[in-house]
Amino acid sequence: MADLNKLYLFRMTHIENIPHILQNGITHTTSEYANPDFVPIGDGSLITTRNKFILNNGTRLGEYIPFYFGVRTPMLYVVQNGFNLVAPTSAENIVYCVSSVQKIIDLQLDFVFTDGHAVDGFSSQYTVADIQNIDTILDKNAINAKYWKDENDLDKKRRKEAEFWVLGDISLHAILGYITYQRKCKKQDNHLWCRCYQCSY
Repeated sequence: MADLNKLYLFRMTHIENIPHILQNGITHTTSEYANPDFVPIGDGSLITTRNKFILNNGTRLGEYIPFYFGVRTPMLYVVQNGFNLVAPTSAENIVYCVSSVQKIIDLQLDFVFTDGHAVDGFSSQYTVADIQNIDTILDKNAINAKYWKDENDLDKKRRKEAEFWVLGDISLHAILGYITYQRKCKKQDNHLWCRCYQCSY
């Protein structure tokens, strides 16, 4: 049985969004508490696709806030290098907000998760009813792999991008800590950064 307290979730964001998160938690773009100065770092075309994507439960994927199960993701590579019309963001300006599956459950937040990239036709969707089987649903070897290009496993990249989606706003209480690239990032804004994890990814 999976230890859901140790099954961590990672939400990538720009460092300039952290002060708002420290005050309001992670807010959805449609929330009354949404960050008016939000700094995006994702792929705009992918965000548009996800906003239109209908889940098996009838809701739009865009109504959820996404997390990954790992930190070395293809999206991180895109964000840092600026591919797909995404402006490059230096590693020093990228922060991961860390939660866990158990924390999301404890807060009784609605969620879905996938065994691969959420909008890929080969990925399956799962709910809280499947959570005890999550260890067998996810490919942790792929998720934790340093590289995802594999001529002997063309599906590895999809499985590596397994996602966990939480509906609506996420309370600050759901955030266990933060991961940054360099320790100096913790001191950039103010004393509120004392809750950061040891830096590295």
